[in-house]
Amino acid sequence: MKKTPLYNKHVSLNAKMIDFGGWMMPLQYSGILQEHEAVRTESGLFDVSHMGQIMVEGTAAREFIQRLITNDISKLRDNSILYSPMCYPDGGTIDDIMIYKLNMDKYLVVVNAANTQKDLEWMQSHRDGDVTVTDASEQYALLALQGPRAQDILQKLTDIPLEQIRFFRFMDEVNIAGISALVSRTGYTGEDGFEIYVSSQNVSRLWDSIVEAGQEYNLVPAGLGARDTLRFEAALPLYGHELSEEISPLEAGLDRFVKLDKGDFIGRDALLKQSRDGVSRKLVGLEMVDRGIPRHGCQVKADDKIIGQVTSGSFSPTLKKNLALALLESRFAEEDTRVDIVIRNKSLKAKVVKTPFYVKRYKK
Repeated sequence: MKKTPLYNKHVSLNAKMIDFGGWMMPLQYSGILQEHEAVRTESGLFDVSHMGQIMVEGTAAREFIQRLITNDISKLRDNSILYSPMCYPDGGTIDDIMIYKLNMDKYLVVVNAANTQKDLEWMQSHRDGDVTVTDASEQYALLALQGPRAQDILQKLTDIPLEQIRFFRFMDEVNIAGISALVSRTGYTGEDGFEIYVSSQNVSRLWDSIVEAGQEYNLVPAGLGARDTLRFEAALPLYGHELSEEISPLEAGLDRFVKLDKGDFIGRDALLKQSRDGVSRKLVGLEMVDRGIPRHGCQVKADDKIIGQVTSGSFSPTLKKNLALALLESRFAEEDTRVDIVIRNKSLKAKVVKTPFYVKRYKK
């Protein structure tokens, strides 16, 4: 079982630790609902050092990445970030990744923890020209400071005017409490915030500095439980749920990240066919009409026939509703369509609703 450099810190804070993709990670500290509410109203600090980092370098790096992803990297500026699915030839999703452009010949690719080895092998097997692909995960630890007070807290620890870092932008070699870090305005909560990449040796000291700076803003340590309910309310996909080898980005509603007109890339033919013919199933939001909390894997029915299944489901702490994301036959995807969700062998009524369930305006 792998441990992040902050494992002992989490244990000392009495976090409930769980196995997450082969990593021992904190599920919660004070409680999922409390941590969720803190991030929505004040701020929360997450250890996400389990995420994988792959460095891609060389004069052919941009063209190499362009062929691997569905999005278009050709116009990405230095110190900017691109989100993209990465697909198999049949259109199924290998992973959804974040690409940090350090310069024309150097990119930091951030991948989902459980997919690190798979992604690395896939990328290395498709190398062409002057490009190197290296697993850099051991070099980085990663903190996510999220919530409306995130900038106020982090600004206490640096002279860099953080308002200059716009959404999906980053600065490298930023001095945070005397520690050099890469700081990006990104996150997985639907709130404003930052993700901070530092060396594994310095992350414990940085964690303590941020916690101390955040005391006046009611900062709390937050675990994977709150991270999941927060991303779920914002309808952000979770690999293995809303995306998988069997689910294409078009089925998952990620059309804006699939640039079919950019030229050839792996999976383009399959995705082009889906786009022309229309997908047979779509990811939708569901709100329970009857009482019950839908969970991943629950069947969804209409006229007593199975039309799909829940990919993620939860009580929404912010909206106080029982909600779900579900992959359904496309003809049932229209808003206000009534369906049944099978929860504990009972068919309970629900309706299709607009996503994301929760929207927060980001600071510029």
